[in-house]
Amino acid sequence: MPAKIISAMLIIIGFIHLLPVMGVISSARLATLYDIDVTGRDLEILLRHRAVLFGILGSYFCYAAFKPASQPTALVFSGISIVSFLLLTATVGDFNAAIKRVVVADLIALACWVVAVVLYVRSA
Repeated sequence: MPAKIISAMLIIIGFIHLLPVMGVISSARLATLYDIDVTGRDLEILLRHRAVLFGILGSYFCYAAFKPASQPTALVFSGISIVSFLLLTATVGDFNAAIKRVVVADLIALACWVVAVVLYVRSA
């Protein structure tokens, strides 16, 4: 049973990481996702590339849900991703409502991550 819960948690974490992938489509989509003005090509390139990277991460987390040998790496990478974003928002502060929604999503991902790590460590 713990293995199925770990897999479910990784799928949730993966889907949360896949949400920004739509930003690859255009700067307009990025503006909608984050409620920001994507001014300049440099910022557009960086943010669209960020969307690609989140697609890679999210896909890997979903893959690892079904490949137990990949789960330790997925748990480390997802933990780094989630905690780093939450730390950045906490230290920078004063963000808009769209970023607050991302914070809430990452808090959900963090709860899933904690459950997955605890179950993984207990089953090892």
